[in-house]
Amino acid sequence: MKTPGLVKICGLKTPSTLDAALAAGADMVGLVHFPRSPRHIDLAEAGLLAERARGRASVVALLVDPDDDLLDALVASVRPDLLQLHGKETPERVGAVKARFGVPVMKAIGIAEEADLARVPPYAAVCDRLLFDAKPPKPAADGATVLPGGNGIAFDWRLVAALDPGRPAMLSGGLTAETVGTAIALTGMRAVDVSSGVETAPGLKDPIEIVAFVAAARAAWRAQDEAGTP
Repeated sequence: MKTPGLVKICGLKTPSTLDAALAAGADMVGLVHFPRSPRHIDLAEAGLLAERARGRASVVALLVDPDDDLLDALVASVRPDLLQLHGKETPERVGAVKARFGVPVMKAIGIAEEADLARVPPYAAVCDRLLFDAKPPKPAADGATVLPGGNGIAFDWRLVAALDPGRPAMLSGGLTAETVGTAIALTGMRAVDVSSGVETAPGLKDPIEIVAFVAAARAAWRAQDEAGTP
């Protein structure tokens, strides 16, 4: 039996856009706590949005290289269903976070070339889910801020098409309503994650784009299932 497709809308900041994601049928909603990000919200705001989504979608809390004090505070105030570690956390750190906090962990791995796939097995051994994202670009000469994710860039999806990491995996990086069907067809992924691809400006989600993205992903999975493709 086919694994149901999962859609995650990440970087939600307001009740109205959260409601739009839930109404569109998102399975996961992502709340970002990383001050450098235009999608950052404080723990109190994240807690309120998490309660609004509770029971309607899985709540994912995204952090970048958090220390234990921050994780203590976030787990207490947000009570996430999943912790998304999107920094330079080592496999040892990922395993320690999972063991200490008892919350499932998804680790983001930046992909740009085949050599990056060597990082997958050590993380697959310790996390609950993997997120394949585009590797962040190198800092520009003008010193412009480069974020660890949410940069709106894609990688060559064919790199992960035949990959079996032994853990559930999710695809991210430059996805939009226009491209997600192609990404699903190329990779066979049954879970996708979008942030900048449903925005009108960094951090500003568009409810219409959210609806279109969810519908496009579902249509792609439906086509696969009807065709009997993996």
